[in-house]
Amino acid sequence: MFTHKTPRVVAARRLTRRSERSAAGRFLAEGAQAGRGALRYGRVHELFVTEAAAQRHAELVADAPSVSMINDRAAELLSETVSPQGIVAVCDTVTVDLSAALTGRPRLVAVLVNIADPGNAGTVLRVADAAGADAVIFAGSCVDVHNGKCVRASTGSLFHLPVVAEPDVHRVLDACVAAGLTTVAAHGYAEADLTTAEQLDGPTAWLFGNEAHGLPEDVLARAEHTVRVPLYGKAESLNLATAAAVCLYTTAVRHRS
Repeated sequence: MFTHKTPRVVAARRLTRRSERSAAGRFLAEGAQAGRGALRYGRVHELFVTEAAAQRHAELVADAPSVSMINDRAAELLSETVSPQGIVAVCDTVTVDLSAALTGRPRLVAVLVNIADPGNAGTVLRVADAAGADAVIFAGSCVDVHNGKCVRASTGSLFHLPVVAEPDVHRVLDACVAAGLTTVAAHGYAEADLTTAEQLDGPTAWLFGNEAHGLPEDVLARAEHTVRVPLYGKAESLNLATAAAVCLYTTAVRHRS
């Protein structure tokens, strides 16, 4: 039984820091759902699990390449939640090169520019996965996609589709255009809205901006189209994840009709 002082647990706990994740090329996926996605679609090096969690999720323990039993204190220190689930997978990072994500003939791509909130990031990953998107690109100065909160919010979708982290936003825009995608910026003050935007019928790269500041002016200027989500009630705006869900699903439905 490993404790919080066991060297392998101590080493794994370092992966809660972005710099350590980047250096090691590994991250932690906490919870049964994330662990299930990691085992099926990612690469898991080790599964840390408490006795109680092992009994609840025997199928995950059976599928893991390496299992280490830990006590509750070790589980608390490996967790970034108030109520640890007692199951944490050490996985290879999932991000791929921009060119690899856009190979073939992508039809729907989500580009997140300077997004800061890991919960929003994970939720958009989940939505993009559900809408059948071909890739999600984190462009500019974004939250780390391997952040624990982002991983949990994605509920396993992080492992289902290509994910890119590219600091050069304009390189992303160039690559999207080269891949045959029409770049469409989600912008609350655009003249066109989702009900009339015919440009969504073809291959589309949606651009979504920072939660507080939206898309930078230079990105808006380069987008081929700007489109807003119509608001029919008294709400002033939608949050990023909700707006992204509406935009991505609207496009996905058009593609399938």
